[in-house]
Amino acid sequence: MFSAYAILPINYALRHESWASKWLQSYEGKSVRICIPPLVDLKMVVLANGEFGHCNDNLEADATLSFSPGILPGLIAQDESAYDAIHVAGDGLFAEDLITIGKSLKLNIEQELGKFIGDIPAHRVTEAGESLFQWHIHLIKNISETFGEYWSEEQPMVVKPNDFRNFSRQTEEIKNDLEMLEIRINRLIQKCN
Repeated sequence: MFSAYAILPINYALRHESWASKWLQSYEGKSVRICIPPLVDLKMVVLANGEFGHCNDNLEADATLSFSPGILPGLIAQDESAYDAIHVAGDGLFAEDLITIGKSLKLNIEQELGKFIGDIPAHRVTEAGESLFQWHIHLIKNISETFGEYWSEEQPMVVKPNDFRNFSRQTEEIKNDLEMLEIRINRLIQKCN
């Protein structure tokens, strides 16, 4: 049931971008699994018209795109760096083409909303929505920074980068000193023999 509601806006966007539908027609019959644990596990199949349809859950997907919920705001905002965090499994070419199409699809919500409520109210609603969306992105960023600081300063569960670098450097120095000591011991042993 969920897949039908999830596929609907994707197909709506594809209908308004005919180039993307034509591109997907070459993958007719191929299936894709979009996995955002623990929120979404959606399987779709490419139909003859270049849109997506519901896929039988028993079949193995040709390509799997998985990512954490934390990058979802970046994907919605079409931040290029967010697409790099998508883990691809299966048919790499199919998956990369899906990601390329996803980067290029732009649903003009303001234009579509303007058909129902008028251009000026639609513009104001989309501006308010964008402000709210940006507020959520900043909120998520601030919360993650706060938790990171808490876990590294107050309740040390995470190592600070400088502490880790110092530890690595000290470990390397000890390793080098031990190698030098081993060489000296071997030389002393050889002299005694």
